[in-house]
Amino acid sequence: MNEKIQIYFADAAATMLETGKRLEKEIAETVKLFAKSLESGGTIFWCGNGGSASDSQHLAAELIGKFKLERAPLRSLALTTDTSVITATGNDFGYQEVFSRQIEGIGRAGDVLVGITTSGQSKNVICALEKAKSLKISTVALTGNTPSILWEIADISLSIPSVETSHIQEGHIAIGQLICGMVEQHFFD
Repeated sequence: MNEKIQIYFADAAATMLETGKRLEKEIAETVKLFAKSLESGGTIFWCGNGGSASDSQHLAAELIGKFKLERAPLRSLALTTDTSVITATGNDFGYQEVFSRQIEGIGRAGDVLVGITTSGQSKNVICALEKAKSLKISTVALTGNTPSILWEIADISLSIPSVETSHIQEGHIAIGQLICGMVEQHFFD
């Protein structure tokens, strides 16, 4: 059993190190994109399904609450939290529209939408990024290493170099934490 534990953490660490090497430029671009949006009164929106929905909520909270510094809130909202909107939209328009309808209703040019999906195939995340692009809302995709249409749609694609769902999720939260921390430092440090 100890060997399995060590192998898991060795694989996770290798994925994180490779992620840092491959995505350094894209992470820096995302920090600049967030800062530009927030400086102009924009909002950072987040969406995803399952564990990615939880990551969306977690990362939105890092900006609204705090990452490390006691400071004013930064405009951020997870589109995964309003069950009435999600269930009504799913019922009336289909589950693929649960995020895109929200973006259409409350998003505006200059905002940023982050779509999180380990597979890169979540139709509701794809629809949300497509709708955002049509509204001149910047887009960031957090995906895995499997080729995805999101790589083409998103302004910035942060693809974790793994096909292992757990390591992709670990990479997403690590990148999200890093970005939130760097944005916080940009404004308050």
